[in-house]
Amino acid sequence: MATVDDVRRQFRNPPPEGRPMMRWWWFGPSVQRDEIDRELNAMAAAGLGGAEVAFVYPMGPVTAPFGSPEFLDLVGHAARTAHRLGLRFDVTLGSGWSYGGPHIGTELAARHLEWDRREIGAGAYDVPIVTAWPGDEFIAAYVGDGSTGAPSAYDEVPVRDGVLHVPAGGQPREVLIATSRVTGQNVKRAAAGAEGHTLDHYSADAAHEHIRVVAEPLLTAATPELLGSVFCDSLEVYQGNWTPAILSEFAARRGYDLRSRLYELLVDTDGSRQVRIDFGRTLSELYEDNFLKVFREWAAGYGVPFRIQSYGEPPATMSSYRHADLFEGEGWGWTRVPETRWASSAASLYGRSVVSAEAWTWVHSPSFRATPLDLQGEAHEHFLSGVNQLIGHGWPYSPTDGPGLGWVFYASGALDDRNPWWPTARALFRSLHRLSWLLQQGTPVRPVKVYVPASDAYATGALNLYRAVRQLIPSAVPRTIREAGLDFDLIDDDALAVLDPAEVPLVVVPAGTTTPPSTRAWLDAVTAAGGVVVTDPATLADQLPPAPFAPVPDVGVVHRRLDDGDFYFVANTGIEVRTLTFDQPMERWNPLTNETIITQTTTLHPCQSAVLVGAEGECSSSPSTQLLAAIQGWSVAFDNEIRPVTIPHRWEDDPALATYSGSATYRTELDLPATTDHLILDLGPGERVAPDSESYLPPNSYRALITPPVGVAADIWLNDIHCGSLWAPPYQVDLTSAAHAGVNELRIVVHNTAANALSADQHLLDTVAEVTAQYGRRFDLQHVEHAGDYVSSGLLAVPRILRQA
Repeated sequence: MATVDDVRRQFRNPPPEGRPMMRWWWFGPSVQRDEIDRELNAMAAAGLGGAEVAFVYPMGPVTAPFGSPEFLDLVGHAARTAHRLGLRFDVTLGSGWSYGGPHIGTELAARHLEWDRREIGAGAYDVPIVTAWPGDEFIAAYVGDGSTGAPSAYDEVPVRDGVLHVPAGGQPREVLIATSRVTGQNVKRAAAGAEGHTLDHYSADAAHEHIRVVAEPLLTAATPELLGSVFCDSLEVYQGNWTPAILSEFAARRGYDLRSRLYELLVDTDGSRQVRIDFGRTLSELYEDNFLKVFREWAAGYGVPFRIQSYGEPPATMSSYRHADLFEGEGWGWTRVPETRWASSAASLYGRSVVSAEAWTWVHSPSFRATPLDLQGEAHEHFLSGVNQLIGHGWPYSPTDGPGLGWVFYASGALDDRNPWWPTARALFRSLHRLSWLLQQGTPVRPVKVYVPASDAYATGALNLYRAVRQLIPSAVPRTIREAGLDFDLIDDDALAVLDPAEVPLVVVPAGTTTPPSTRAWLDAVTAAGGVVVTDPATLADQLPPAPFAPVPDVGVVHRRLDDGDFYFVANTGIEVRTLTFDQPMERWNPLTNETIITQTTTLHPCQSAVLVGAEGECSSSPSTQLLAAIQGWSVAFDNEIRPVTIPHRWEDDPALATYSGSATYRTELDLPATTDHLILDLGPGERVAPDSESYLPPNSYRALITPPVGVAADIWLNDIHCGSLWAPPYQVDLTSAAHAGVNELRIVVHNTAANALSADQHLLDTVAEVTAQYGRRFDLQHVEHAGDYVSSGLLAVPRILRQA
């Protein structure tokens, strides 16, 4: 591990590891070498660390169908160009999500167990078995005495020559017929040439076929030595709860016959709960053995790490991650249990120092609406959830010679150099790089463990185990832990094999949670070693260990341990200014400015973060601040048109500027005194946004609830010297090094978002209509009709000069 001196020395200019990456959507595929080169160069210039290429639906005429020699040649060209630029290059092993395509026939496609349930009379019935759809397979039939839902026991119905022979019996009776059917789900957002069934994630044959047809050519084209990882996106194989080998696999793994009790997956009996738990566990194991292990072992043969978002359907457990090399989550919410916590807990328990997040998935919809402040605020949420590598969602490939704004992904941010605020992107990504790299150092300190009630989730029949577990863990549990200034890991039954009970001071297992015998024994060992098992969440706050420093509302804490000391990442996730107080002096490192001070109190503005390290020495004195002047006498220039302007100046108030996306330069002259004090340009705190002001946004769409005093970012120049970029509170820049006594020229170059232009971009709507007519309805643009809602561009507050002694 590293020492405090090591990380302090490298924090200013950290190694390349940890630079934010971007998911790079190739539409069509319709890509050209020159544009590939231009976009990769733009990523490198912005300080990004690389691209994860993803192949999705067409946005124009397809020039290189998925899997074609032309397509593979372009993948190889992109990998070589990225390598030359010092960028990491990752490849998604398929088009859209989840894995599948035209090579997956019904014998390898995802399957669902479907029940036909009906009431019959006392007579005998001969029922021909009919396959209504290609791939249908009869599994078994059962009959029980009683009306629908009433039978307490069922007998299997004999089958001869393709006919069910239901014997005569009492009246009424119920017949249950189980059929395995292809789910019918096709690959979502597929590229041209990649359409087809989603594969059976419980079948090694299906995995090997996908490797042969899709993954192997992609990896070979990109050249294994040039790849950072191969990637599998989130698991969204809906209703896939069957595979042809399930009956034999169940018997081998669980030790009893499933066929005779299969009806208990549908009908409640005294033993049905355990059958459902065993069935769910078997599905999880088959996913691990026949999907995860197969892809990881294949990639390892080429020396390439396998990275995955292992949550969703099929029912991946948290510990399923251990069968991959790199763990990834998504979703924000540091006081909750987002998918990022699922991944970061697994990384902590299974010794992975890097855990990534698909960041900005639904950031401030629609495309181009997201601001640098939105990106910073959501990034902090991911860091607080244990993530230390951001993979932005994302960068849409778009021809530079196209009409209008060009191509966008149907949902999420369009985070590329078409954004007018892009001149500030390098400073933003540099600060996030510092934090990502730092959070990869040392080991996490998470004194609380929260048990994952997997058995109870299986018992519900849920296929999305993560989602079911999230509902079963009381929301007060993670919130209480985090608001106390502490952190936690989720633990499940498999993880206990690598977790010493003597090293667990506190574990939360709400009363009534189903635990296997081995887990109960482990919990007994925790208490025997002096640890605490909390069964009543209402008492959790009273039993938590002390926090490193007094908790403050809205401020999350990440605690990591180095060889010779600890450090803390703290972030204000709210919209109020917060102040932390410490019992001993602490060094505060500023990820934006690299400023370091020693203090026993530190103030965090909204969406601001800091790094804290224990310190020896005198605390820095708090500066005295006084207002020197409110700045007047402004002009503004849009391109070459210069005119006087009164501040505040909101562009949208001028009909001629309402759909303008770009930059404008505000100029004035300042008469500054000779002084040894610091001179600070202050734009003010901004204004809070009503949480319901954009009611069309889904709950998982992150946005900072602040209307900034500059819409939405600015570069500050004094006497032609660049003093800094602004996009987040406290909206202050130190002018001292560029100032001189007498007249000084101040320029504030304001950049807005491309949402204004998007609100009037008919070209995009026409493009979507054309590709939908040609290729079918593969997507719907999200919230594009709201692109111009609530936008505020310009210099929105009167700038001031502060003197700090």
